[in-house]
Amino acid sequence: MQSSSLFFTIFATVFLAELGDKTQLATMTFAAHGQASPWTIFLASSLALVATSALGVLAGGWLARYISPRHLTLVAGIAFIAIGAWTLIGALRAPSA
Repeated sequence: MQSSSLFFTIFATVFLAELGDKTQLATMTFAAHGQASPWTIFLASSLALVATSALGVLAGGWLARYISPRHLTLVAGIAFIAIGAWTLIGALRAPSA
């Protein structure tokens, strides 16, 4: 795969995964409170996303030495399902408003 094609595939995948997630919702909440300038919120949240992405790349590179990509993908998928189930169960158990 060409590097530009790979770049846009990674960009699109991460961009779509981040839309509407708790990170974006937290950032919108900070902006809605109006306690900081939009540039401060943008720069701080951008730096946080860059830092977590760097950790992901480093951890992925390290794990790839010991775990096959297929197994790593399976573990990640199972973890996402578990987190989703935990979130769903918590929402169902929460008292209604």
